Amino acid sequence: MSKQRLQSAIASLFGGRIAEEMINGAGGVTTGAANDIERATEIARNMVTKWGLSERLGPLTYSEDDGEVFLGHSVTQRKQVSDDTAHAIDEEVRRIVDGNYETARTVLEENVDKLHAMAKALIKYETIGDTQIKDIMEGREPQPPEDWDETPGSESDASSSKPESEATGSIGGPASEH
Repeated sequence: MSKQRLQSAIASLFGGRIAEEMINGAGGVTTGAANDIERATEIARNMVTKWGLSERLGPLTYSEDDGEVFLGHSVTQRKQVSDDTAHAIDEEVRRIVDGNYETARTVLEENVDKLHAMAKALIKYETIGDTQIKDIMEGREPQPPEDWDETPGSESDASSSKPESEATGSIGGPASEH
């Protein structure tokens, strides 16, 4: 994968987190992006330590595939890099992550109308695919997904007219009933 593609992947991983912050404020951010943050950090660290994609540290490998040295395991593993190099690696990973976070923020701020259109489509259809995303990105109303059924009473119909007693069965009912 190219450096540009890896950076785009990092920026994409932060989209949900930034959208939450834009809509709910800094205090309304949830733990939902935890895995995305982990994956973005891992890509950035690999760019620096394994793939030689850091201008600052150059085309060298700074780690083995044995994983990180954790407290308690450090006795059995030899130190791979100096403290100064380890600090430089951390700074470079931070620079890559922060730069792509800001890129994602800029893209979302410049396309906030599309963010709201996507949220509206997700609320309506529950899931959207490539076709709906293309429609939104081109400024069109998203067409329903292929398997979408808008007939009253269908499972796809968000405004189903099922009585309250039927809607609270064991599947999909309140958590307290499980």
